[in-house]
Amino acid sequence: MTIDHSRVMAALDAVPRRSFLPASLQHLANADQPLPIGHGATNSQPWTVQFMLELLHVPDGARVLDVGSGSGWTTALLARLTGPKGSVLGVEIVPELVEMGRANLAPFGMDWARIEPSQPGVFGTPEAEYDRILVSADPGDIPAELEQQLAAGGRLVIPADGVMWVVDRDHEGWHREPVMGYRFAFVPLV
Repeated sequence: MTIDHSRVMAALDAVPRRSFLPASLQHLANADQPLPIGHGATNSQPWTVQFMLELLHVPDGARVLDVGSGSGWTTALLARLTGPKGSVLGVEIVPELVEMGRANLAPFGMDWARIEPSQPGVFGTPEAEYDRILVSADPGDIPAELEQQLAAGGRLVIPADGVMWVVDRDHEGWHREPVMGYRFAFVPLV
């Protein structure tokens, strides 16, 4: 699968990180580092977000799940990549971050994207299938529940135990592949 670097870069240009940071940190929007957004969560560093989106390879019109949507930045970036023919659901466990993410997402007018509270103890939304799933926090292990939410031909990108993983689903099942040469530090998935 070819990585579409130019589409991801266009999304990053159209959806500036600054709009998803607390006012006190907006001056650091261009810093390539994770920034705290409260409640033990961070807004991931831009290079990591770019890397994960390129691995995810989001096609136009895809159904996407964003697990750990935090400030809403990744949800907005994913919506930019799917376009209005797609749909993006961001889920977040912290109620204050759900509200922050919704408020940050609203000015972009992408009504095909929304952020909802996640259910405690539940990974994603088990009643649905997605073409793409992005996880922006480390659950320790790759949750089978998320793999099962992938549609045929779907892809999951997830940091697990400090390693970035790509999980693809085809007619034979799920194929996990670590992205070698990269170690990541993510906040734990709650």
